Amino acid sequence: MSEITSTSPSALDWEQQPEPGVWVIPPPRQRWWLHILLLLATFLSTLVVGARIYANFAAQQPAFSFNDDSIPLFPAEWMWQAPARLMHGLPFSLTLMFILLAHEMGHYLYARHYRVYATPPFFIPFPSLIGTLGAFIRIKGPIPTRTALFDIGIAGPIAGFIPSCASVLVGLSLSHPLAFSGAPLDNQPGFPLAFHLAARLLHLGMPLTSLSLHPIAVAGWVGMFATALNLLPGGQLDGGHILFSVFPKLHRWISLVVVVALVPLVKYCWIGWLLWAVVLWLTSQHPRVPRRPNISATRKWFAVTAVAILVLTFTRTPITGASGREKWPYIRDDGIQAAHFLRDGFRHLLHRK
Repeated sequence: MSEITSTSPSALDWEQQPEPGVWVIPPPRQRWWLHILLLLATFLSTLVVGARIYANFAAQQPAFSFNDDSIPLFPAEWMWQAPARLMHGLPFSLTLMFILLAHEMGHYLYARHYRVYATPPFFIPFPSLIGTLGAFIRIKGPIPTRTALFDIGIAGPIAGFIPSCASVLVGLSLSHPLAFSGAPLDNQPGFPLAFHLAARLLHLGMPLTSLSLHPIAVAGWVGMFATALNLLPGGQLDGGHILFSVFPKLHRWISLVVVVALVPLVKYCWIGWLLWAVVLWLTSQHPRVPRRPNISATRKWFAVTAVAILVLTFTRTPITGASGREKWPYIRDDGIQAAHFLRDGFRHLLHRK
């Protein structure tokens, strides 16, 4: 009897052969406590600032009025003296927080739709004119297609622009004239085209600069400003993602053109454009996304819509009296004083030795 060699392995043979492994990488654990803490801190900071804006509105003063006898920029001590004043900050705070949340949730929900891992929104509290530096999400997974990149990028600005428009209409209808009409003040908001169109729609019959803005209108202005910043066509801003989705080969060059275009605005309009020029320059190299397939014709029309939103929300001078040529003497003097302080301190240390 001849030996028959089986062509199928025995059970022992199966056990000895390594089985192909399946690796399941779980998403990182969310630090929900951090998101909640930042949300509450931002709510508190915008509440304090909102109370100051309301006090200016009640006194028929400009929204960001800072006279010698006015309320300070971030009036923590003023609020401590009468905590009930915080309730006056609710219209501004709730409106602004809703606009920021709508913007970030637009990104987040579309990222989830395309199974791209993204964090919930991080809110950023900051004692400033508006009490916050906005909010952001972090996308930690690869974006599979240009279509996904386009949808994730444009969803945020559209989702934030709609409640911003509603806030502007409601806020302007509640605004009233200033108690005085004199020379234009510094540190006041510059109004984009959307504000002027809303004023015409409401038949206000007076210049926007002569209005004491209701806190809801100020929140709408912040929403418009944030939308315009995010839609700047370059870098890794929302506008940069949209640009890369439509014209991937032109993204880097257009980003650099926008950087160059912002330089004169730094000098003549608003010194804050310097920060955004640096951001666009540092992020001019977009992360890799597959070039194929192309986006649909319908999405290209939505890209035109994004350009229209940018035109409606953009203003060259977001804050009056804060151009580079106006602020440079103060920056130079402060720099000289700081240099003298460091020099004197260094000499003092050498003398002690």
